[in-house]
Amino acid sequence: MSEDAPAWFTEALAAPVELGVVDVDGAPIHYRAWGKAGNDGGIVLVHGGAAHSRWWDHIAPFLARDRRVVALDLSGHGDSGRRDEYRMDCWADEVLAAAAHGGAGPDPLVIGHSMGGMVAITAARLRGTEMAGAVAIDTPFWEEQPEEQAAGAQQAFGPLRRYPSREDALRRFKLIPPQDGNVPAVYAHIAETSLYAHDDTWTWKFDPNVFRGRARPVPLELPQCRVAVFRAEHGLVPVDMGERIAERLGRVVPVIEIPLAAHHVMIDQPLSLITGLRTLLEDWTHSEPHKPRP
Repeated sequence: MSEDAPAWFTEALAAPVELGVVDVDGAPIHYRAWGKAGNDGGIVLVHGGAAHSRWWDHIAPFLARDRRVVALDLSGHGDSGRRDEYRMDCWADEVLAAAAHGGAGPDPLVIGHSMGGMVAITAARLRGTEMAGAVAIDTPFWEEQPEEQAAGAQQAFGPLRRYPSREDALRRFKLIPPQDGNVPAVYAHIAETSLYAHDDTWTWKFDPNVFRGRARPVPLELPQCRVAVFRAEHGLVPVDMGERIAERLGRVVPVIEIPLAAHHVMIDQPLSLITGLRTLLEDWTHSEPHKPRP
């Protein structure tokens, strides 16, 4: 870890964490868990495309002080198994299975970033009665995800390259879409945990096939549970898209802006994201949901 890492980040990474694996339809799904199991109001954190559970290492401990928090690797990502086909409904099943196995159930709140926000909303649409709510963070509904755009343009996420050394691989790490202002310690941690060793070489922890053949778009329907949308001020969800999402979901969805943030909010504005999520959790703990407008 960098010597100039901020104290809050160092403390977050030192927080006790448990590792677990649950089988979902033949694939081992790995997860990390913080906080005491059995506490009410469990949370599941879902990463974006080509990412993994450790994007949440510095966020989860701040949400786990009185809750169980689970961050999973979706199939095709991180340390979890691969599949012949990747579907949103299957990923939603993985999320709820990890919640139950990892002690974040029953009725977890599912929080997803980018593509993970689509997974969260899919879970709410299909199995919302089993959830306390769903939160999508800078998820550009009705548009291709940035990873899909890059893969389609053959700019990234093609066949995995193998690098002769860890250092060589880290020099190639980049965010899609690129952004400035990242917290250096957070950026370095995510890059370092995105690699694994294979036959004396290093490569990335994702299956390029996750970007091929997925059904789109994700339908937005009146929710069976609470839903909230976070948008980054300089991210992929413009103001008018946030308004369209709220309108489609019955005008009961808060649309919350993270100031100064780009798409990868947990890398450039992590403390603002933590503050926004904790504020939403506190409000939802003490308020009753509005009924959606027909």
